[in-house]
Amino acid sequence: MIRAHESVIVQMLSRLLVPLVQLYAMFILFFGQYGPGGGFVGGVMFAASLILGMLVFGPETPSWNVATRLLKGDGVGLIIFVAVGGLCLIAGGEFLNYAEMEIPGLDTPSRRYLGIIMTQIGVAADVAVTAISIVYSLSAVQHNGGPDA
Repeated sequence: MIRAHESVIVQMLSRLLVPLVQLYAMFILFFGQYGPGGGFVGGVMFAASLILGMLVFGPETPSWNVATRLLKGDGVGLIIFVAVGGLCLIAGGEFLNYAEMEIPGLDTPSRRYLGIIMTQIGVAADVAVTAISIVYSLSAVQHNGGPDA
């Protein structure tokens, strides 16, 4: 079972570190197409910040509640990814050929940028949900007296 960490120093550092890691994860997510990073790395970093909050502050805290609500969104990332690819197919192009997406008022570079961002958001959402799900499942097994108890 996950319990709150008793060290005041660890809790204070985590209160500072969790929002900074989440902010950097969003930076990596939205500017990953210009360098290393993107949806996978942004999703892992966001999930790691929530997991840190879960481990340091324990259950019945905002970090735990956000992580639990995030688990209910399982599959949303896949839906976003497939929807963007489907829009490209409906427009007569190839799957994830963002230039073919028909969005009124946007030129081709803007459509490509929007398509890349949306697919990266979908990937990040699925990666974050998967990581949170693994930690949540492992803590539930220990809490319920899993197979080794």
